[in-house]
Amino acid sequence: MQNKQVIGIDLGGTNVRAALVDKTGIVRIESETVNSTGSPQEVIAQIFGLIDKLGTSNIEGIGLGVPGPVDEKKGIVYELINIPAWKKENVKDKFESRYRIPLHVQNDANCFALAEKYYGQGKNIKTFIGLIVGTGMAGGIILNDRLYSGPNGMAGEFGMMNYLDRHYEYYCSGQFFEHRFSISAKTASELAQKKDNEALRMWKEFGHHLGRAIEAILYAYDPQMIILGGSVSKSFPLFEKWIWEILKNFAFSNSLKKFKLNASKLEFPGILGAAALHFHESTSPD
Repeated sequence: MQNKQVIGIDLGGTNVRAALVDKTGIVRIESETVNSTGSPQEVIAQIFGLIDKLGTSNIEGIGLGVPGPVDEKKGIVYELINIPAWKKENVKDKFESRYRIPLHVQNDANCFALAEKYYGQGKNIKTFIGLIVGTGMAGGIILNDRLYSGPNGMAGEFGMMNYLDRHYEYYCSGQFFEHRFSISAKTASELAQKKDNEALRMWKEFGHHLGRAIEAILYAYDPQMIILGGSVSKSFPLFEKWIWEILKNFAFSNSLKKFKLNASKLEFPGILGAAALHFHESTSPD
C-alpha cells in the first residue's frame, strides 16, 4: 500500500463521517448527524456534501461502509435499518457518475475487519475474524490475507446462527442486557466498574454466551485471532475472563495456545475500513 489518499465514509446509525485517509491513517475528517428520516437521495446528497468539503482532486477512490446488506460487485446497498426509506440504491453508479473515481462498498463488519488488517492488530495476521459486538453481532472474515464475504455477501453473520432458544445476537450483543435485565450495556458497565455484584454477574453470564459463540467460530474457521469491536467490546475487561472459562473445554487445546483474543484499539474503524476497501481491491489477485 503506497502513500495514496482515498476517501473513507462511515454511514452509521447516528452519524455519517467522511475522511481523507492515507496509509498512515486519517488525515482530515468531516462529520454530520445522519438524516435518518430522509429519502435515500437526501442521504446520498448529504454524503456528497461531506465529500465536497474534503475535495477529490488528488483522490484515487472512495470507500463506503454501511450497516446493512450490500451487493459489492454491483455496488447496491439494500435495507438500512437506521434509514427506513432506504430499500435498494445503486450507490456505485451515483458516486462514480459524480466523481469519476471508483467506489467500493461493504457492510460495516467487513469494513471493521479490513480496518484491523490495514491499520490495526491484524496487520501481520493472515487469518482472523473482526467480530463486532454492539447493538448487534456480526463478523468480517479475513482468510489468507483476503476478505471473504461469500458469494452472496452473507459470510460472517454469526449473530444469526441458532443458539439456545434464539440466536447468538440475542445473547452476545447489547440486546442481551436489554432483554434479560432491562438495562443498557453501558449502564451495566458503569455499575460493574463500581463493583456492583449484580452487574458483575450480568457480565459473567454475557461472557459465557459470547464464549460459546467464539467457540463455534474457532471450530468453523480456525482463526489465528479474533478482534472484538463495537460498543460492547469497550467493556472487554469485564467479560474476557468468562470467555476463556468457556474455552477451557475447547477440544483442540494445542490450537488454542496459539489463538489470541483482543479488543480493538482503533479510533474510527468504520472510516479506516471503508478507505481500506480501495487499497484491498487494488491489490486483489483477481
